[in-house]
Parts: sequence; C-alpha cells; structure tokens
Amino acid sequence: MLNRRSFIRNSGTLALSIPFLKSELFKEPKLNAFGIQLYMVRDVMEKDPKTVLRILGDMGYSQIESFKSEKGMFWGMTNKEFKKVSSGYGLNLISTHYDDDEIPFEKKAAEAAEIGMKYLICPWKGPQKSIDDFKRIADDFNNRGKICKQTGIRFGYHAHDYPYKKIDGQFPIDVLLENTDKDLVDYQMDFYYTVTEGQDPEAYLKKYKDRFRLCHMRDVMKKRLPAGSQDESACDLGEGIINYPSLIQTALDNGVIYFFVEQSRYFEETTMQSAKNNADYLKKFLS
Repeated sequence: MLNRRSFIRNSGTLALSIPFLKSELFKEPKLNAFGIQLYMVRDVMEKDPKTVLRILGDMGYSQIESFKSEKGMFWGMTNKEFKKVSSGYGLNLISTHYDDDEIPFEKKAAEAAEIGMKYLICPWKGPQKSIDDFKRIADDFNNRGKICKQTGIRFGYHAHDYPYKKIDGQFPIDVLLENTDKDLVDYQMDFYYTVTEGQDPEAYLKKYKDRFRLCHMRDVMKKRLPAGSQDESACDLGEGIINYPSLIQTALDNGVIYFFVEQSRYFEETTMQSAKNNADYLKKFLS
C-alpha cells in the first residue's frame, strides 16, 4: 500500500489562484458523522488494533474505512469478528480499500456484504501511458460494479493525483467518470490531491453531482514543501489553505455521504495525536 502516497508538485501560486480557499466567507456545514481511513494510523493498528479502535471511538469518530494491511482488511480477524469489535466501540465499518491479490474479487465483495459494509474501493491504478488505458480501466470498473451490485454493496474508485494530470489532452478523471455507469461505480475524492494538482474540488463536485459519494480529508500547508520532496505538503484540518467549511457544505449539497480523515504527514505529533486534532476540528460541524 505504499504506493498510495506520491510525490507532490510545488505550486507557489496555488493559494492565490484557487477560489475556494480560506478567503471565502465562512460557512457552517452540518455533518451527521465523520470517519477515519485506518491507513492513517496503520503504525499503531498493526500493534494493537482493538485498543486503537477503542481510542478512535472515544475521539469522536463513528465511521471507519479499512485497507489491505499486512494482517488483511480485517486485521487478523474474520469479517464478523472485526465488525463486532469495531461496532462495540461505536465505529461503523463503511468501506475498505482492497488490493488485487490471490483472493477473488467476488469473495471480497461477499465478505463485505455479509457484515453490512457499503463499499469496496479500488485505491490505485497508477499513471497510464494513454487515455485508452483509462477507458479500459473504466470497463473493468463497470464489471466490478456489477459484481458488487449483485451482492448488495457498491464499488468505488479513489482518485489520487495522477487522474488530474492530462494525457492525450484529457484528464483521466473525466474519462473515468464519463465512461463508467453511474448505477455501478461511485467515486471517492481526495480533496488534498485535487487541490495540489491545481483543480477546484468544489467545481468537480458540482459538475459530477452524485458521482462522488465518499471523500478523504486533509489540509494543504500554507507554505508548500519544495518540488521533488519525498514528503507531502499536508497538515491537519483547519491549519492549511483549504476552506473546509465551504468545501464540506458543497460536498453535502452534491451527493457526498461519507467523510474520512486521512492525514499523511506528521511534524511534532504522532499519528494518533493527528487523528485527535482532526476529530476535534470536525466535531464542531456535527449536527
């Protein structure tokens, strides 16, 4: 899963050129719930998943999204065991990112549906050589969407930075959205990557209303790291340049249902301290 993080291009004009940043008037959205992607706290989850889940519940998270860890999507437990543990701490297991491995996709979908999960999400396809490659990926997504629909869950795709880089004069994210069946495939917007690639997440949410049903949230540092840095220019919510009150409201207005924190860079804080900081920021928006 290390490829979930990528190098970030530096853009000194970003804060001046994108209209949804913090210069806008404050808006007060109302969230019913918010969650966390467990990849963010994988360092401690790998040591003691049950304790970490308890602490995350105490912090105010009520939803979680898993991923294919070294212990599997269910952290060394069966799907039912993991569901029971997380539910016991007030955490609703909404979705998981998966890897293509020896386990058939149909089995993954069945296991997710068996415990009432909502989504299986493809986290990564990587940069492609041509736009036709993304069209083929769209066909694959449609097929996987059919499998998920048959089991009663949904299929989704998490877009990193590369779908916002033009190939053959087109943005791959547009090609994917326009070549996948809305009844079969949903999308998870990573607000951080959308912004760092110079795009307006609010514009995308409005243009493709009801296609983005999930999102990942972290902020973008006011002072960006140098181009080519191996670290990402990320910071905790409310400490960067993104106008999150406005962005969350636009997301709610245009079909986003699930909001997951996923921080990727830590300064003088641990992953769990960052998780708490982000939870404290989002609590003020709970309805």
